Amino acid sequence: MTRFFHLERGAGERQKGTYKARHKWGLPGVTCPHCHATWASTGFNYPALDLTNHPAAKKLAKAYLEKDFEEFELLREQLRPLLPPDSPLMPGALFGPLVGTARGPFAAFLQQYGDVVLVRPDALARLHAAGLRGLKGVSTELRFRPKDVEELLELAVEPRGLLHPDCIPRSTQPPCPKCGRHGFSLPKEPVLDAASLPLDLDLMRLRNFAMVLVVTQRFKDAVEQLELDGLSFRELPVR
Repeated sequence: MTRFFHLERGAGERQKGTYKARHKWGLPGVTCPHCHATWASTGFNYPALDLTNHPAAKKLAKAYLEKDFEEFELLREQLRPLLPPDSPLMPGALFGPLVGTARGPFAAFLQQYGDVVLVRPDALARLHAAGLRGLKGVSTELRFRPKDVEELLELAVEPRGLLHPDCIPRSTQPPCPKCGRHGFSLPKEPVLDAASLPLDLDLMRLRNFAMVLVVTQRFKDAVEQLELDGLSFRELPVR
């Protein structure tokens, strides 16, 4: 049986390089007329989606709270055909390349924030050569310093897989049927739902907790065998 691991930031000396940036576009936060929560999600990032010529691009270029939920729904439905079927489009979902600045030199991976993983192109090429599945590097619009430093790509991580219901507190309300909010904190001992895990990917983010990035044993072994720095791994039980 395949083993799965929580992809975590490498500690201390494993983290080389830094950046300050944001994705180019994003859906606004909302106040839901059904559950009355004011919120925005974190982790649903679609860096490969280019909205340059989209009529809503200017509106989505600035973070804001959309007070009219119907307007939010209209914006969301304009974007839905541009993404693969069944892609979650939650309030706060982010699109397009990272824009900002970065300073190297860099480790093979840079995971400064939990939901974004940057990778050097040479490291990604070695992982592809090792046969890892579903790793897609997306160009950024970061300004890199110093000038001769190797640039980074952002990994586009698909939302696949779920936390098992058994590890979600029983007091948690079901997802809101209107806005989709499922309000709970990450369990101290996360457990993955075996039936939800894909067989064709070695890297994914969880659909019901998108800040959690999960990799297979194949990914972990390849990173360690190739001596690629910047990441650490914690095994997650599967049920």
